[in-house]
Amino acid sequence: MNLRLPPFLRQGEAARLFPVLSTTSKEGRTTAILLACMARIDELSRELLAGAGQRVGTRTKVECYTEIVPASTSADMRDRPDGVIVLRAGKREWKAFVEAKIGNSELDVDQIERYRNLARENDIDCVITISNQFATAPTEHPLEEVRKSRSRVPVIHWSWMHILTTADLLVSQQSISSHDQLVLLNEFRRFLAHESAGVRGFDRMPREWTELNRLVSAGGDVSANSHEAAKVLEAWHQETRDLSLALSRLTETQVTQRLPRSHQRNIARRQKDELLILRDRKQLTVSLEIPDAAAPLDVVVDLARRCIDVGMTLEAPEDRKSSKARVNWLLRQIKQDDVTDLYLRVQWRRRSASTQHSVSDLRDDSGIVDDGTTHLEARSFHLFESKRLGARFTQQSNFIADLEQVVPSFYGRYGAGLIAWQRPAPTIKGDKTGSSDVSPESISEEADSFVAEN
Repeated sequence: MNLRLPPFLRQGEAARLFPVLSTTSKEGRTTAILLACMARIDELSRELLAGAGQRVGTRTKVECYTEIVPASTSADMRDRPDGVIVLRAGKREWKAFVEAKIGNSELDVDQIERYRNLARENDIDCVITISNQFATAPTEHPLEEVRKSRSRVPVIHWSWMHILTTADLLVSQQSISSHDQLVLLNEFRRFLAHESAGVRGFDRMPREWTELNRLVSAGGDVSANSHEAAKVLEAWHQETRDLSLALSRLTETQVTQRLPRSHQRNIARRQKDELLILRDRKQLTVSLEIPDAAAPLDVVVDLARRCIDVGMTLEAPEDRKSSKARVNWLLRQIKQDDVTDLYLRVQWRRRSASTQHSVSDLRDDSGIVDDGTTHLEARSFHLFESKRLGARFTQQSNFIADLEQVVPSFYGRYGAGLIAWQRPAPTIKGDKTGSSDVSPESISEEADSFVAEN
């Protein structure tokens, strides 16, 4: 592809599907292939750049360059961005520098700040970083120093696993209109999925995880300004993002984290609130939104009990009068014979305390739900599986491996088969058959009959 270089570049070439680079330049090769695919596959660039707040329409032209040298460089350039993306739609133009790391290489704060300055000098709109580090959203960078920087040049982050998941969903959902582009995207997906590409998920907690567990086991308090707690939370946020991407690939739908608005807008507020939960309850939590599922998937990691709880909360059916009938409605949805470690927590109306029973006990006698609560009405049910991990819980790698097995397993075995109760459609009451039965005259007659009877 022969493209005339844009004026902000002194040197560069169009991103190539088959880059001629040194065999040691894994980052350059992988980045070039990604950018070449973005320039050629409309849906891929549309999905990825939506996270940067950019709309790629049918008339938008996507150009990608690698091996670039910016036109204006006031600083002594020790390194250069790996590439640049240019969007053109009519008179509108948007440009982004791209910096990528692969394998175990991590992003460097100072390098990113230099690229921000370089972007400002060359009228570049933003910097996009790519690595195996995870971010809750593209606008929430995994490096705290980058988020807190006073630079006005925004930094967008994509993990390689996010890119792979995006490609996987586009292929599996048959979202690519052009057959040639579909074949190309499938080959790109195959390339990224191979171990030689250096793309990996979040596979271990930091050493602070073990230290924090040791503190909790000894009965110690987790302070709100604990360094260990902050590091564990930072890792937890990366893991929950990786977990949502894994579930997206397993379900072939877009699974997202369910966050309050205050947390979506302010990651510092999220950090503070979750630190309080970790301090007071010794727990890490996340809620995952799966399209068309009966309820969000709630995950609770309990450091005090060394266990993982995974569950879903459903409203109790109001068309069943007794609590036993309401429980039976839910039990009928659980088809598996083996319900080891599966529990049902019942929340009652006008009462803060809930009650809890094992599903196996309820199957033997669902009437036990009424023990001590015969005068109360079941409001909602939380069906959850509780897995005690013992010593594996405190181990950096084994904890992640077990978490990524337990969560999909619960959803596959139980969650996917649950159906939320829906209020029945209203019916026509009594012996009324048409609009004449509710005319002013009919209502007047009914009112007179009511007065006579009462």
